[in-house]
Amino acid sequence: MEVNFCSACGDAMETRDIDGTPRRACVSCSFVHWGHYSIGVGALVERGGKLLLVRRAQEPGRGYWTNPGGYAEQLEQLHETVQREVLEEAGIHAVVTGIAALRDQPRQIHNVYVAFSMDYVGGEPVPDGVEVDAASFFSLEEMAEMHVAPFTRWLVDVALNGRSDGLISDPDPIVPLAGYGLFRI
Repeated sequence: MEVNFCSACGDAMETRDIDGTPRRACVSCSFVHWGHYSIGVGALVERGGKLLLVRRAQEPGRGYWTNPGGYAEQLEQLHETVQREVLEEAGIHAVVTGIAALRDQPRQIHNVYVAFSMDYVGGEPVPDGVEVDAASFFSLEEMAEMHVAPFTRWLVDVALNGRSDGLISDPDPIVPLAGYGLFRI
């Protein structure tokens, strides 16, 4: 989809070479359209050796079991997004402990997906009845007989058989950086 009008001033856009890449730029102001992007998050919540999964009630992926997740809102930090999604989709309170995996999927809308390791805090799985129609904690053995989405199978392996702690949350950095979500090795 080509951007024809500037989202800053409303004037026409033209294609210009910017640092060797053709980009849409405003003819009147300094606005440049850098592309279309989306950021998704997913939760890897473990309780008693089992992982939280939800069954999709909508497309895409209707009928597949997946880890809870969704898309980031404009003014929401990613750790807040994933905590909100887990609560909304499955009724589970969980907190982020680290980043377990990342998927980079360049396409028409470039998608970056961050999977978070999370500690279970409380609640029993209850589906929202809109996005998901079932939610529970499952063992690997139980998942073997389930219709688990392929990407989720990979994330389950990362969560249960990972070889590192991944990037962990840095809640007390040496320099106060309000509004930042910081993670470190």
